[in-house]
Order: sequence, then C-alpha cells, then structure tokens
Amino acid sequence: MIKIMIELNDGIYKFYVYILTNKSRRVLYTGVTNNLHLRLAQHKNKINPNSFTAKYNTCFLIYYESFGWIQKAIEREKEIKLLKRDNKFKLIRNFNPNLEFLNYLFQ
Repeated sequence: MIKIMIELNDGIYKFYVYILTNKSRRVLYTGVTNNLHLRLAQHKNKINPNSFTAKYNTCFLIYYESFGWIQKAIEREKEIKLLKRDNKFKLIRNFNPNLEFLNYLFQ
C-alpha cells in the first residue's frame, strides 16, 4: 500500500491578525478576523458599545498580517498579545514606520 501525503501550504480562505489604535496612537488592540473590511466597520460603528475598542475609540488599522489557515492566525494573534508594548511598537514600525492609518486599504 502506497501512502500519499498531501501538504497544503495555503488555505482557500484568508484570515487576518490586525492591530488597531486610537487617534492619539496610544492604545493598542490586537484581533483576528476572516473579513477585515467588515471588522473595521464594526469597530468604527461600535457595534458592541461596552467593548474595549468602543471604550477607547480604537478603530484605526496600523498593522495586519494575512494567513490561509485560521489556526495559524490565532496562533499569531496569541504571540502578538504576549509581546510587551515596546515590542508591539517595534513590530508595527517594521511594517508601518510612520504609524499611518491603513483603513483605506480595506474599504
């Protein structure tokens, strides 16, 4: 019997790990989603008024990564959440040196 192993490098879906900030760029929020366009709109419209993002007005995208598998995206989200604040800013600045708001990329 011959066993064939199939390795899938990319999934058929796209998942995002993202970091949001507020207007003054002092608060950071890390999340994961399969629809960044929709999720950004939800944060902006404060669909959950009692949430952290609503309370601190974090609706400005400053960082994101995309993944083909939800498991990898969740794993990466956990890694980022464990980073100290300074290291999160280093990660963000490597991707987005001027901390520009990137929401326009997903409108």
